[in-house]
Parts: sequence; structure tokens; C-alpha cells
Amino acid sequence: MTIQHRNDLRNVAIVAHVDHGKTTLVDAMLTQGGAWGERDKHEERAMDSGELEREKGITILAKNTAIRYTGPTAAAIGESDGITINVIDTPGHADFGGEVERGLSMVDGVVLLVDSSEGPLPQTRFVLRKALAAHLPVILVVNKVDRPDARIDEVVGESTDLLLGLASDLADEVPDLDLDAILDVPVIYASGKAGRASAEKPADGTLPDSETVEPLFKTIIEKIPAPSYDDEVPLQAHVTNLDASPFLGRLALLRVKSGELTKGQQVAWCRENGEVKTVKITELLETKGLAREQMTRPARPGDIVAVAGIPEIMIGETLADALDPRPLPLITVDDPAISMTIGINTSPLAGKNAKGHKLTARQVKDRLDAELVGNVSLRILPTERPDAWEVQGRGELALAILVEQMRREGFELTVGKPQVLTREIDGKTCEPVERMTIDVPEEFLGTVTQLMASRKGRMETMSNHGSGWVRMEFLVPSRGLIGFRTRFLTETRGNGIAASISEGFEPWMGPIEFRATGSLVADRPGAVTPYAMINLQERGSFFVEPTSEVYEGQIVGENSRNEDMDVNITKEKKLTNMRAASADSFENLIPPRKLTLEESLEFAAEDECVEVTPEIVRIRKVILNAGERARARGRAKASA
Repeated sequence: MTIQHRNDLRNVAIVAHVDHGKTTLVDAMLTQGGAWGERDKHEERAMDSGELEREKGITILAKNTAIRYTGPTAAAIGESDGITINVIDTPGHADFGGEVERGLSMVDGVVLLVDSSEGPLPQTRFVLRKALAAHLPVILVVNKVDRPDARIDEVVGESTDLLLGLASDLADEVPDLDLDAILDVPVIYASGKAGRASAEKPADGTLPDSETVEPLFKTIIEKIPAPSYDDEVPLQAHVTNLDASPFLGRLALLRVKSGELTKGQQVAWCRENGEVKTVKITELLETKGLAREQMTRPARPGDIVAVAGIPEIMIGETLADALDPRPLPLITVDDPAISMTIGINTSPLAGKNAKGHKLTARQVKDRLDAELVGNVSLRILPTERPDAWEVQGRGELALAILVEQMRREGFELTVGKPQVLTREIDGKTCEPVERMTIDVPEEFLGTVTQLMASRKGRMETMSNHGSGWVRMEFLVPSRGLIGFRTRFLTETRGNGIAASISEGFEPWMGPIEFRATGSLVADRPGAVTPYAMINLQERGSFFVEPTSEVYEGQIVGENSRNEDMDVNITKEKKLTNMRAASADSFENLIPPRKLTLEESLEFAAEDECVEVTPEIVRIRKVILNAGERARARGRAKASA
């Protein structure tokens, strides 16, 4: 056995608890990288290529890019032709943790971004724990050091404490952790937007002294190990992601662990079910900058490449030597914590939307099955109805993103309220809990504490940095966070910052009151009239506009009292030949609230669901008819 190293290659994941600043740092690395960066005319936030990613300002799917670095550090180690740095951009939201775990399986080190003011948050803990368990070296990058409220020394100290705490927690699980390496984590100070990074700490609120990101490249090359391999082990390549090409069909993105892979080669396809098939690599692609190009040389250990020619290949499977197949372990991810039902649109207005053209159960099922191909953290189970399925995922946001993508593709859906997935542990019903970190101005301290207490949140720590902001850490049941974010932003007037990460399971914490208000429910179909809205607006706020079509059982507004109220929102003014002393004043009509998909899912009560179409999102009762709803409530009370 002979261990070899690829000194001309580095594989690194860039991870952060939020995505603001991460993509701009990758932009700077692409631009300043050298051989390929200057050739690529990319727009800002090049790695957030999806429409939803740009709209929401988050990374949803893990992506890779390749930078050909030709700076002085490459020449210093004898690689005058340059060093290829494969950068994996992973999501920053905990709901997309499956993408993070896949990304970490492709790399040899991690660049961890923390904000110079916010410091490490729950997602930081999640990523670091995975990285340390996989023995990946970490480079700490304190980003946005030019923020007026930067507190660089404190953030570095908090990040170091977090590393040591995680190392202590993992001591039993990973006994061979290198504590010296953890204590000696290199720190880089950066401003991604300015395209600058330095190993020297600047003063709070000022830019790094270096005018480029060269110190970051130097640290990556010196601290992230080159890919190593045993030259006597035959071909092994792990499939870590999937993509598609209109010309080549399904593409499998993989990292070559050992051996070589070439176009036209016959390889063993080691499937998830244990079956081994011989297949041919019809196309071999490599990434240069942001583009994929045909690979003219064999793919060697450490290379991250894409192959075509295997239409049914799945994430976690292995391509191995045809004569000596040795499959690699399958990629495992954490279990889902949230579920909701997705089915066809069953409302009276189904199919009347001009852009909604995917209406059948078969189309919905095919789309959900297609999502399973690239999303390893998702599960889809049948329900009692043949036209609806239970979809399980990491969090509410991840499932809402899936529904939003389907809506934009022309699907019309009925989506149930998100529910938590419980477990039976030692004879007790347990529910998932999350560790939530909240940063708010001091004036909202009491408001947030009361809000979290009503949702069974238990405060663990509270600290004041002296900047007028307070940081609180809570343990709260996952179901307590359903509908939390909208209420949180309202109570803090948009000034609060909240982030959470899974913290395991605890015994069921009892009932939680999600809403202190009821719903205004339309009692008949028709067009909404301003006359009816003016007479009803003292009852609460509306979600619909005048002249819009409604149906019986649709939620048209929020009742100020904690009870549902059936209302006639289509009532018209009776016409007479008598003149009124004053004309109707429609100027006093309060504008309706426009709920987004996420807000609608948060607002919906237990007996409500959300109708999703390409043009409009409506909230409705599961049972539309008022008489049937009353009988169902009676049966529920009798059985209780």
C-alpha cells in the first residue's frame, strides 16, 4: 500500500449559518482566482443561481465551482501551472441540512464563515459538529469586519469556545480527535463584498489591510490537506449529487476516491439495494469556473466530476472497478422532523387558474418522486387518500420551498398544515426540540420572552454585548416554531434575528396555543363586494380584495376573537329609489393583508389547509360545508 497526494488540488466547503456575504466571498474568489476566474463573466451571487435563491437570499441547493489558482503560493510549493480549488457552496439554513452533509462528504476541509457582529449561531454548531466528526480541518473566516457594530475579538472567542465545546461533546463518539489542531484553527478576517481578506486582525468596523483575497487562498492551500489515496486500490467514486442536462440526461456528480475514470470506460454500478451492474460512462465532464466542459484527461483521485450514461443512478451509490467492485458506504442524513400533506387541488375553483395546468394525482406523484432523486433528506409516504401524500422533511421552510417550486411549475395543490413527527422512547411519546438563538434590541426582551414561553420555550442562556442588543438561547419544541417567524417579526417590528437547529427529542410538552384569533369563513360562493367588507371590517382583517372570487369554506380574513365566524362577504347593497343622505364611503376600506405561501402555512389552524395555485394562495377549511363542519365537531367532542 502506497499513500499518494494530489498537491495540485484542494477540495473545500464554504459554510455559514446565514448566506449573506458567503456568495459575495465566492464571487471574489472566482474573480481573483486566476486562470478561469478572469474568463468567467459572472454576475453577482453567481452561486445562488436559482430564482428562489435570489428572491429569498438563501442557498437551497449545494453547488460546486472550480477555481484555478495561479498566485504566488502555488509557485512556492512547486505548482507553477496552478492549483485547482474545488469550492462546494452549501446551504446556510438548518432545514437544508441534507445538502450540508452531502457537501462535507466531497471535501477535505471546511471554510467556516461567521458574521463579525452576530458570531456563531445554531447552524454553525451543526456544521462544525459534522466537520469535526469527519476529521475535517476548519478555517475560521470572520466576515463583514467593516460592519459598524463589528466585535471581532468576541466573535473569535465565541467560535473558539464553540469548537472546544463540540470537541468535548464528541470525545466519546470520536476518540481520536486532534485537540491541538482544533485549538490552532487559523483565522482570516474578510469583507466579501469588498473582495478583501487578511490574516491580520483589523480594527472593528474597518476593512482588512490586504486589497485581495490572496491570504485566504494561501491559508486554504497551506491548511487544507491535498487529497490522498492508495494507488493499489481500484476505482471508487462516490455519487454525492445529481443534475440534469437537456442533451445528456441525468448527470451524476461524484468525487473520485481512488483509481481513474475515463470517458467510454466500463464500470461497476454498485446500487443502494446491493445490486451490481456493469455500465458505460458515455460522457465525463469537469467544472472550470462556473461551466462544465468535456474532460480530456482521466479523472484522478480527488477530482469532482460529472458523468452521464446511467439514467437511474442515485445519490450515495458507488461507481467502482468492473473487475473488482468495492462499494463505498451509503450517505446517511438525519431523520425528518416535520411533515405535511400534499395533494391535488380539491377546491371548487380547481382548474380555473389560467397558469395552472398540472392538476392530476399522477402528475403530482411523479413530481414528488422526481424530488426524491436529488433530495436525500425528504421522505414521501402514502395516505388514506389516493390523491394526497405525506411529505416529511427537516423543517417547515424546506417543505414550503418544495411547494413554491411546484407552484411555479404550474401545479395546483392542497397543502395541509405542517405537523411534527413524534417518537416513542422508553414508553413515552417524545417530540423534536430545537435550540433557538434570538438576537433582539433590548426593548423587545420582555416581548420575546413572553412569546417563547407561550410556545413552551425554555431559556438556557442570555447575554448582553453592551451594544443595545440581547442574545437569548432557548430550547423549544419544533411544533412551537410553526407559525413563529411571522409573529416574531411582527412583535419585534422586523428588528429581530432568529435561527434554530435540531437538538434531539424530549418528552411531549403539552398543548400549545398557536393563535389567539379565529378565522372569518365565507358562507357562500360569489364575488367579494366592498359593501360587505365595510360592514365586516370591524370584526377583523381581510385576506381578499373586492371583486375576487370566493367559495364556501374559504378563509377570507382573521377574526379578532378566538373563534371562527361564518360571514357573507358577497352581500350586495339593496337597490331602492330612495336617495341616501350620504354616498357609501369606500375610502374607509382597510387594504387586505397579502399572505405569502409561508405565512399561509403558518396561519392555518388544525382544521384548515392551504390551496396553492400558480397565481394565488388561499386558506380554506378542510371541510368546506358549514353544516358538515358542525357535525364533525360534534362527533369529535362525543368521542373525546
